[in-house]
Amino acid sequence: MNATTLARNLIRQLIEVGVSDFVLSPGSRNAPLSIALHEAESAGLVNLYVRIDERGASFFALGLAKASDNYVAVICTSGTAAANYHPAALEAYHSANKLLIITADRPARLRRTGANQTTIQDGLLAPVATIDFASAIVVSDHLGEGPVHFNVQFDEPLLPAGEGDWLSGLAPDPRGERTAQAGSAIDVKSQGLLIVGHDRAGFEVSAISELARDLSWPLIAEDPLSFPQAISHAALFLSDPELRTTYKPEQIIVIGRTTLSRSINALIAECSDVIVIDPRTQSIDTQRVADQLLLTLPTVNVSPNDVWLTTWREASEIAEKHVSLEWSEQLAIATISKNLPENSALFIGSSRPIRDVEAFAAPRSGVHTFANRGLAGIDGNISTAFGIAEHFQSTFAILGDVTFLHDISALANPSEADLTVFVIDNDGGGIFSTLPQARVEGFEKIFGTPHHLDLERVIAGFGAEVTRVKSTSDLIRSIVHPAKGVKFVIVEVPDRLTNADRLKEITQSLVSALRIGSNLA
Repeated sequence: MNATTLARNLIRQLIEVGVSDFVLSPGSRNAPLSIALHEAESAGLVNLYVRIDERGASFFALGLAKASDNYVAVICTSGTAAANYHPAALEAYHSANKLLIITADRPARLRRTGANQTTIQDGLLAPVATIDFASAIVVSDHLGEGPVHFNVQFDEPLLPAGEGDWLSGLAPDPRGERTAQAGSAIDVKSQGLLIVGHDRAGFEVSAISELARDLSWPLIAEDPLSFPQAISHAALFLSDPELRTTYKPEQIIVIGRTTLSRSINALIAECSDVIVIDPRTQSIDTQRVADQLLLTLPTVNVSPNDVWLTTWREASEIAEKHVSLEWSEQLAIATISKNLPENSALFIGSSRPIRDVEAFAAPRSGVHTFANRGLAGIDGNISTAFGIAEHFQSTFAILGDVTFLHDISALANPSEADLTVFVIDNDGGGIFSTLPQARVEGFEKIFGTPHHLDLERVIAGFGAEVTRVKSTSDLIRSIVHPAKGVKFVIVEVPDRLTNADRLKEITQSLVSALRIGSNLA
């Protein structure tokens, strides 16, 4: 099959099954796909985004996929271009996101012959499965609930010989919304605890909230911006072993993965009866262990324990009263979280920002939250936020300065959507100052990695709007009066060591207050 016919066949099928977003990086071997997509865009059938850097392109597509919960195709030429998709492919695999990776390739006969820009692309993005083909396939047979890699062998000529009306009669037929399977009924204990991981294992907030109501248990959420009933600051006060014993439940239900807090995972490990609900345990996290593993949200039979629930709610109230913050990255993140407008989207960067949201943000609702928690990398975070912003009228992102610099090439292809990016500037890798290696010899060089850059000037060099804030009042103004288009806000905070010491003080103060409230002092 000639290259033009193969490309048109593939794009036509993708449109027919409801794929509407395509992200393209320029190249020669993928020219048949590029030309076909331009024709489809001109006919009003697809949204076509062009990103010159393949790594950024794939994370941009990942953001689109996260926001739409639909397959988004990202397309490149052969060779190292394809290899740049691997980080986003891994994130999509572990998060079960619908990323369709299409890599153009030379014909198979040229592999291992020394041919230009030719490598072994079949299996290049493992564990994402590769469908390697040089003739038409049935696209719908290969799209499921996670990422897929199409490696398409194009032989020359790569340009169409004639125009051809290949788009006539094309009728998109979306695959429809995913219907949640009804879970089985289970008996649960009355003195239990519901813990929800940041990505919720792909379940809707409304479905989890319904389960929480049926359980009448206290709820701990890694994402408190989706669950207003969540226990405040649990990750902080449960760091104390005595308090974990005091609030130890008879049973815990965990939805998704808990990847942020050692104290929460310690509580789970100390519980004698743990139920994990996550469909990924069937195909991705196949070695995960629990007393019960469920793939769907169950219905529950439980006798409510009002005293137990009241005990946790009182702990939450004490925590809210005793967490007092001075100007810091924690106060900045808590302030952003509190003041985000209703129905806005928030992308939270890895490392410290997402942990500070969990530990310090007041529980609320009305925010659509996103994060790359599949592998929790700091790569591609700006690009992912750009992709998410395409699906919302108002989008925000919180990134650390090292995370921001890691994906700075994204600023060469900024989103045209309305997006405010807060960059927490503490001149380096702040999370390492809170870990055991904080005071090892050579810390600043091998862990702290100070960049000593004026981020305001760096961003301005790309022609982007940027401002700097050093107070809560200035920060709030940047939230309630967001600019049109992409805007960056540099949040200048105290140094990393001061922040780490302050975190310890806050935690110790909170633990003391809870001990007194629990008659442990």
